[in-house]
Amino acid sequence: MSEHAETSGGPATPPISFSPAANRMRAHRDRRRKGLRCIRIELRETEVDVLVRKGLLRPDARNDLNAVVHALYDHLDATLSA
Repeated sequence: MSEHAETSGGPATPPISFSPAANRMRAHRDRRRKGLRCIRIELRETEVDVLVRKGLLRPDARNDLNAVVHALYDHLDATLSA
């Protein structure tokens, strides 16, 4: 019997499932390798208003968390870039 005949037709191996803690640690290590830090911040409504006034955030997106995050990244890139 050939080598391929022995391995084909058998049950497929189920995908490996990692715990949420393992996934968080994997993400932490990946960020560290890329030189990134994950921080949590609170923004005042007035700070969100400034992002809108600067044109970094659309007024209708002020309650969209992802849009606010991207606007803040754009602000940081513009002000902290060397």
